[in-house]
Amino acid sequence: MKKFNFFTLIILTTALMGSSFAIGKIGLGYSSPLLLAGLRFFLAGLIMMVIVMIQKREHPSSMKNWGRVLLIGSFQTAGVMGCIFISLRTITASESSILTFMNPLLVIIFGTILLGHRYKWYQWSGVVLGFIGVGITLGGISDFRIGLVFGAFSAVFWAISTLLVNRWSGHFDTWVLSAYQMLLGGGILLFLSSVLEEPFFHVTRHSVFILLWLSIMSSIVQFAVWYFLLQKGDPGRTSSYLFLAPFFGVLTGSVLLDEPISLSLLVGGSFILIGIYLVNITFKKEVIGDMRFVQNKAKSG
Repeated sequence: MKKFNFFTLIILTTALMGSSFAIGKIGLGYSSPLLLAGLRFFLAGLIMMVIVMIQKREHPSSMKNWGRVLLIGSFQTAGVMGCIFISLRTITASESSILTFMNPLLVIIFGTILLGHRYKWYQWSGVVLGFIGVGITLGGISDFRIGLVFGAFSAVFWAISTLLVNRWSGHFDTWVLSAYQMLLGGGILLFLSSVLEEPFFHVTRHSVFILLWLSIMSSIVQFAVWYFLLQKGDPGRTSSYLFLAPFFGVLTGSVLLDEPISLSLLVGGSFILIGIYLVNITFKKEVIGDMRFVQNKAKSG
């Protein structure tokens, strides 16, 4: 793929990721949080389900694998997105996006503790820098708000779902898994909305546009572009650009909602962006250099 096309698609998918926080916060003016999140992903999952059925993609063949899809949907869609939309009621889109995108840092920690994974020194450096950034960001917040807790839990749920997907991905078609985890997770959110909140959705041109944007552009299109890039390019190189998503979260929060960008948010966010980059990057030059060293040594021997 040409570099220009690659970076254009990277900007598109990370901008859709990051901007969904500000657009979601605008949507809360028309809807209760769990209902809006549930409608977004139930609709997105329904559309994707129709697509994968038309394409006749392979579906899970056992109740065990359907249970795995349900569990992933419970964490990835219901847990992550439910916490994000609740957090947006009391904190800014910028703060919510920064806290949520801590998830790559938590993947390193949970992967090591729970699964015994081993990571490189620079990935652990990214974790340290990332948490220093979180400390700086939160240190500049003068008042505690419950949304900060929900923002942090969205990152925890996302990290857990990432590990589950990595562990079970071989059992599923990626598109089928995404379709049904969104559909089932959206259904869980709709149920939780009926139980935990007084659900409302004011139907206007703006509210319908926001719902369709979140469901189609920020869910289906963003997902399709992201996985297209992962399949066509190097996954490690592509994933390293995830640091752009919280950047767009802060940027769109400032542009669309006039959210102030404080010095602590700017400095702390920069540390977090660098941390995410280090966690995801693969130093291929080092590997190539090591291979050349071995080859030269073999020749000299």
